[in-house]
This record gives sequence, structure tokens and C-alpha cells, in this order.
Amino acid sequence: MRSRIRYQPDDVPAFKTQLQKWAQQFNVFIWLDSNDHQDIYGSFDAILAVGAETCLKYGVKGAFSALSEYRSDKKDWLFGYLGYDLKNDIEPLSSKNHNDLGFPSLYFFQPQKIIRLTGKTAEFLYLQEFENEVAGDIARIQQSHPAKSLHVDAELPIEQRISEEEYHKQVSDILRHIHRGDIYEMNFCQEFYSREATINPLSVYQSLNRISNPPFAAFMRMGEQFILSASPERFLAKNANKIISQPIKGTARRSDNTVVDDQLKQALASDPKERAENIMITDLVRNDLSRYATKGSVLVKELCQVYTYKQVHQMVSTIEAEISAEVDAVEIIRAAFPMGSMTGAPKIAAMELIEKYEKTMRGVYSGALGYFSPDGDFDLSVIIRSILYNQENKYLSFSVGSAITALAKPDTEYQECLVKAKAMHQVLEPSAKDRLIEQSV
Repeated sequence: MRSRIRYQPDDVPAFKTQLQKWAQQFNVFIWLDSNDHQDIYGSFDAILAVGAETCLKYGVKGAFSALSEYRSDKKDWLFGYLGYDLKNDIEPLSSKNHNDLGFPSLYFFQPQKIIRLTGKTAEFLYLQEFENEVAGDIARIQQSHPAKSLHVDAELPIEQRISEEEYHKQVSDILRHIHRGDIYEMNFCQEFYSREATINPLSVYQSLNRISNPPFAAFMRMGEQFILSASPERFLAKNANKIISQPIKGTARRSDNTVVDDQLKQALASDPKERAENIMITDLVRNDLSRYATKGSVLVKELCQVYTYKQVHQMVSTIEAEISAEVDAVEIIRAAFPMGSMTGAPKIAAMELIEKYEKTMRGVYSGALGYFSPDGDFDLSVIIRSILYNQENKYLSFSVGSAITALAKPDTEYQECLVKAKAMHQVLEPSAKDRLIEQSV
């Protein structure tokens, strides 16, 4: 059981920053922030969960069953992530590519303390054994100020796992699979990394969030492992008997020139290649949701709607479905995992080719991150536009990708990857900013 105590901070933006600083004392925490984006499906503006009363840290085989049992046993708030390679728990697939990060395939924890922000009100949802600490925590939070520490130890040398030339060759090979009918679409990703990275995770997260201002920002710590996410994409949410998925397919860069920026947005909206890839994934998601949806309830609420974010324009579709109360929440996630926007169509064939052509095990990247509420609702974002950092071995990684369809051109897809990588580069390697902007124009 949790106590519930309401508090109204004088300055909500300042209080959010103080919460992030205060959380650093905990070995396990997660911060989720909507950045004030209008979201009819969201349940709060921001939430902080700290301290692991219990946790589930799991490998691949049997992970979904273990998560279902954990949720059923605790019947409480749970926060964490599911890594992409849990696909191997669903289908007869494997993951044998390079992996230096070493994150668990699945990690969820039951927090000791939760602070939920909605409008101008903060709710402190503490396990009862900690409820007498609320007043003291409020005082300490108000005294928390950003530390004057280095953003990064030095400008990080960011390396690419595959060269531009090799990327072009790989896309050409993938196109041959498409043209002979093996697949219709495949999301092909590449890794950027640094082997000796010393960073201040909080400072890097805050800079990334400031640059990107995404609707699904997340900052998670599990001991020496960190996820710094500026995701624009919701994978799957459950609200009572309704399921919502909002796949993103289709990306265009932004311009400081308002006329050019509007032209870029309109061009994305009418681009036949971008619309085709979005529609294919929308159909895939409809099929995934139909496995547990009540008959006739799967609806496409938005198709190929263009949304504008600080770094990019994105094409988003929204699919809704209704389910009966008897359906297990984890089974709904399992039926749709991994998300179609990060795999392709047909999904299994695309995942087999992803393993063949990508050089890095995806791990956490392109998995899902978020929470379960005590009543079984959940909301999970796609782990993209995210920096992953292992402080113990100083390995830092971020990956980006694009959808390869029959109309894809290798150079255009490569430029799309640079657009998506720009914010991460800008945070970690500031001198790369101008070069990346020139390349992506």
C-alpha cells in the first residue's frame, strides 16, 4: 500500500530540475517527462520513481512470463524497460552481434518512492514504511541545485560501427531482398559509440532534453548503467479497456527558415515513399493489436499525421483497440513486441535480416521503456534517440536507423540517419554540429 500526499511547488519547472538532482543519490531511479506536450493518452506530466524495494532483472528466455508473474505478485507501480532482443523469447530467433554495453535484457523495479507531477500539483506516492519521510524529502528537494560539474570529461571521439561506404552497400543488399519479395520493409540501424567515455549523465540528459524537447523523455539509472532518452514515439499504452499504439515512420529535418521549414513539412506529408512505409507499419500494428482486441474494435484514428518536434518533423499514425478485462497486460505487450516501426514487414523475416546486416546487438536500443500502474495500465515509449552509457567500462552508445522500402535510396537513408543522430552528436561532440548540419541538408 502507498500513502498519497499532495504538494504544490511554487515553481514547477524549477521543481522538476530539483527532482532530477535529488534523484542522483539513489542507485536505481527513473524520470519520465512529457515536456508539456499535449497528449490525450498521457496520465501525468512527469513522474520520478526512486529506490528499488524489489526488482526483476532478467535475461531473454522466459522474460515475458517472469514479468507477468512479477506484476501479478506486486500489484504495484513498476518501472523499467524491455530490450529489443526479447524477440528471442517470442520467436525462434537469436542475437549474436557485437555488444559492449552489457545491459540486462529486461529490468523492472518496484520503487520505494514516487513523485508524480500533474499540472501544478505534485503527488508523493510512498510505500507506507517511507511515508514519514515525505516532509524531509520535500525540504531536501527544494535545497537541490545543479552541481557545477563537467558535461563530458572532454569532447568525446564518436566512432561509427560501419562506414558510409559500407552502409550504402548494406542498403543495396537489403533492397535486393525487397525486390525479390523476401520482405516489404526493414528498419536498418547503425551504431555510434565511444570506448573511453566519462560523462555526467544528469548534465548530458538535461542537455539532450533541452535540445530535443521530446514527448517521451526518460532518464533511468540501474547502478552503473544509464539510459538517457529523448524519444518522440509511444510504443504501446493501456488505459482501462483501451490500447493505443502510435508508430512513427517518416522523418524530415527542420530548418531555421520558417518558409523552408514549412516546405519540408509539406514535402514529408506528401512523400510517397514515407507514406508507404508508414502505412505498411500501421497495417502491421493493426494486425498485432487484433490478436487480443475485441472483434471490430481496431481503429486507425490518425494516418500519416505529421508532427513537428524541435529536431525533426515526424509522420505518426495512431491505432486504437479495445480489450476485455481478462487479458493479461504483459500478453498484450508480447503480442506487439518488438514494435513494427523498428522491425519491418513481415516482422519475423525483417528481424532475421536485421540480425544479418546490422553489426551491433540492439539490446536496450529499440526496446520499450515505461511503467505499469497498480491496476494494470501501462505506457511504454520506444527507446530511440537515446544515449546508453555503462559507467563501469566507460562504453557509450547511441544508434539510429531508417526504414528501407522498395523506393529507398542509400544516400537519402544515410542522410536521414544523420538527422536523427544530430542531437546526440551535438550533446557529446559539439564541434560536430556544423558538419552534421551541412551533411544533412
